[in-house]
Amino acid sequence: MRCNIITEGMVGTENQCVGVANALGVSAHIQQIGLNQPWRLLSPWLGYESASTFTPKLSPPWPDLLLVSGRKSIAAARYIKKHNPETFTVFIQNPKTNCEQFDLVAAPFHDNIQGDNIIVTDAAPNKINNDVLGSEKRLFAPIFEKLTLPRLAVLIGGNSKTHKLTREKTIKLSNRLKELSQHYSLMVTTSRRTGAENNSILKNTLIGENIYFYDGNGSNPYLGMLAWAEKIIVTNDSVSMLSDAGTTGKPVYTIDLDGSSTRFDRLYTHLSDLKIIRPLPKDGDLKTWHYTPLNDSQKIAEAIIARMG
Repeated sequence: MRCNIITEGMVGTENQCVGVANALGVSAHIQQIGLNQPWRLLSPWLGYESASTFTPKLSPPWPDLLLVSGRKSIAAARYIKKHNPETFTVFIQNPKTNCEQFDLVAAPFHDNIQGDNIIVTDAAPNKINNDVLGSEKRLFAPIFEKLTLPRLAVLIGGNSKTHKLTREKTIKLSNRLKELSQHYSLMVTTSRRTGAENNSILKNTLIGENIYFYDGNGSNPYLGMLAWAEKIIVTNDSVSMLSDAGTTGKPVYTIDLDGSSTRFDRLYTHLSDLKIIRPLPKDGDLKTWHYTPLNDSQKIAEAIIARMG
């Protein structure tokens, strides 16, 4: 089966598609596209896609299965479906347009959409499984096996449309994590949304023999941190980070940033109902509990197989 992945090039959305392809056991050809005007401004509402719509241009051989995510990829899915109706098109996330344009839409519970061709996932699909975690654990053993106290992976996001990481919040978070480092080893990573000033505050506060702070140099140890962690702490601003943490099956503690939305509130409630997340306790007494790990990539893969026949 020939499988193509088309996205706008954002790592998060691309990884969701790759996770589904991996769950299917297929090797996918990945394409990152841009749109030319007027489609760049008016997609997905304009329609009438042509060869000149895309950069680079899309051309045969057309895939048997097309996995897409992101606003710009909707135009690509329509174009390929027009030229090859046999291509099975799957949109991952909520397209926020007519879902009937696709053979299957995989949207998370918190997007609150339903339909005959919609499969509802618990959160966001990803590339994480036991084999991936095992491989990443071996890869980053030289770094993380030196940390002798129980290990906490700390995933820190930042500013977005719905959440804000202020300087004051960052100072409080840094001090709280520093207190935890008296009893735990910390493996800390931030994101581009954390911001330079906040990143500097965290980095300068979180110093110690049992603290590892990823500064962006060298191979990204994100998955290695998840593999080595006994427990995970994650700021509540990122669907992807919450989904990744919940796929490991390890206890996930959340730290609230300022702000929220109805969509995120549904996510928190759903993950709480699934026994995946708990708020980080003020006293630092971190419990261990068990839950059924998220497995959304596999869930989507099984739906694709069932519908493709």
